[in-house]
Amino acid sequence: MLLDQETENEIVFELCQHLGRSILPVAGSEGPGAPAGTVGTAFFYSELVGATDDGEVAHEWLLTAEVLTDRPYGEILLRPSVTEPAEGAAEPIELSGFADHWLRLPELGVAAMPTGGLHGHADDRGWRWRTQQVTEAVAASAGAVARIGAAPGSAFVLALGVAEDGSRPLEAVVQQVARDGDEVRVTVELPAGYVGAPVFTVEAGPEGAAVPRCLGVLLPPRDGGHPVATFDRIRPALAEVVQGGAPS
Repeated sequence: MLLDQETENEIVFELCQHLGRSILPVAGSEGPGAPAGTVGTAFFYSELVGATDDGEVAHEWLLTAEVLTDRPYGEILLRPSVTEPAEGAAEPIELSGFADHWLRLPELGVAAMPTGGLHGHADDRGWRWRTQQVTEAVAASAGAVARIGAAPGSAFVLALGVAEDGSRPLEAVVQQVARDGDEVRVTVELPAGYVGAPVFTVEAGPEGAAVPRCLGVLLPPRDGGHPVATFDRIRPALAEVVQGGAPS
């Protein structure tokens, strides 16, 4: 669906309001103090997997592009808006053996971190997460992904860019997405910090309003654009991991 500029601006506002706290900056390097070799964005994704007498059971993941997770040391940077109290964001989460903290889905180019360790980190330091998540309801269904055709449609990327001073501001850009053979692609290359970010498109809701849907994870640039690892493939890959006994 190709939207007019006014509607695109409304979608950008909605994404920043409702999902701006779903994303985190990530960086990988050779060790503490070393220059960052990779910089990108990761985002929280939660999926309902069942229910018990005590309520619903959900799995929560931090998703990003696999290429961002292959360094021996990494940092997940924090923003005051995602911690309670805000002072909890003063120090990044430093992870030695960075690659070992992620479950790799190499056939998709995606890496997934179960968030139990992140919540444990917060508990140990006396703060709690105040995040939003891309939920299973927001993630695009297989049908929604299949409806992406060769004709470009409006796409939205919610990311943490890289400013000249090294800070990581929240950014939302409007671009276009289209199918190219078996791939869904964002049709232009995006700035540093965007790889790993969630990519959104829209579908018409029950009353005709544009409803955002998360297509998936933005992968590294290739051939003048970015492939997108889509949720119709991410969901079953995560389910297979869980059935095999993923760590929490």
